[in-house]
Amino acid sequence: MASPYIELEVEDRTVKVTNPDKVYFPGAGATKRDLVEYYVSVGDGVLRALRDRPTYLKRHPDGVGSEAIYQKRMPKHPDWIETVTVGFPSGRTADAFCPTEVAAIAWCANLGTIDFHPWPARRPDLDHPDELRIDIDPQPGTSFEDARKVAFAAGEVLGELGMTGFPKTSGNRGVHISVRIEPRWTFTEVRHAAIAFAREVERRLPGLATTAWWKEERGEKVFIDYNQNARDRTVAAAYAVRARPDATVSAPVTWEELADCDPRDFDIRSMPGRFAKIGDLQRTIDDRAFAIDTLLEWYAADGRGDLPYPPNYPKMPGEPKRVQPSKARPSDG
Repeated sequence: MASPYIELEVEDRTVKVTNPDKVYFPGAGATKRDLVEYYVSVGDGVLRALRDRPTYLKRHPDGVGSEAIYQKRMPKHPDWIETVTVGFPSGRTADAFCPTEVAAIAWCANLGTIDFHPWPARRPDLDHPDELRIDIDPQPGTSFEDARKVAFAAGEVLGELGMTGFPKTSGNRGVHISVRIEPRWTFTEVRHAAIAFAREVERRLPGLATTAWWKEERGEKVFIDYNQNARDRTVAAAYAVRARPDATVSAPVTWEELADCDPRDFDIRSMPGRFAKIGDLQRTIDDRAFAIDTLLEWYAADGRGDLPYPPNYPKMPGEPKRVQPSKARPSDG
């Protein structure tokens, strides 16, 4: 028996939505149709966050209660949906989703894609990121309020650097800040800039912020995940729905709103009305791109050198030993 379906008109495309009444988010009572229609309703904003960027799909074809499929390779798709070839630290390559229109995002949502994870580089030059990402991640024993304090310290550093940062909730307990940068530095250099930035925030909030890669060293602090700037690492896009029963979204906010907002207030039900009223709070993010020379000077002057890479990376030049401190041996390098 054929699956039930509806067809949605998205700009000049017709997008088929199969099993539209399947409940995807039990806490919000939201269905697969609600998910697809949500992405259409915030289409201008989410496309701005994804356009021309290799984008990975986090799919839950049976809703948030099902196991995630984190898909880097674009599945079989209509010929009007575009892809781009990306390289991984392993040396392998794949054709990843490269969004160019809202209908393509809606089509992927029909596959059960709940959140979209874009690269910080665009198709014309995948070797040089155009975005510095500050990922503020509360650890066990800390809260969104703690993340908020770290975010405002990060905002102070950005202000002193003359940079504009665009904050958003992560959709859970964290905060992401995006800074548009000139695409003339490598991933390694941008990651070094992110380390320097994180260390400066850590210096200002030593009892609250940490750059410790190993969880056993973080304690009850807020981790600033510098490795989200490494090649092939991604964060959830602005306006991305998160795979939670309550269907919260990663919501762009103003710095004024960040002072007292509750991330639970931004979800698949509330965001369309908010977006219709105020539009995309990141609509000016491309108006100016910043240099990271000062951050690279801080990194060089710091003297502590590099920090560990994620475990799927080969040993990188200048990287310290990548072994859990409690398990380290003198011979580890």
